[in-house]
Amino acid sequence: MSDAALLQSVRFVVDSDGHRSAVLVDLDVWEQILPLLEDLEDAKEIHGAREEVEETTPWEQVKVELGLGG
Repeated sequence: MSDAALLQSVRFVVDSDGHRSAVLVDLDVWEQILPLLEDLEDAKEIHGAREEVEETTPWEQVKVELGLGG
């Protein structure tokens, strides 16, 4: 099912004033949406990790600091 079809399959619950208050999604549709949400979360984490600048220490320095020779 395409993304557009997934979105069109949801049903809205409306209150007494006609305002949308909740969304109903069939379980099979939810099971198709969930991996998309997980992929989006993974993509955000990857993007954030790429932007992080970590301080590194050369291996030779670490060996000296740990008394492993060097």
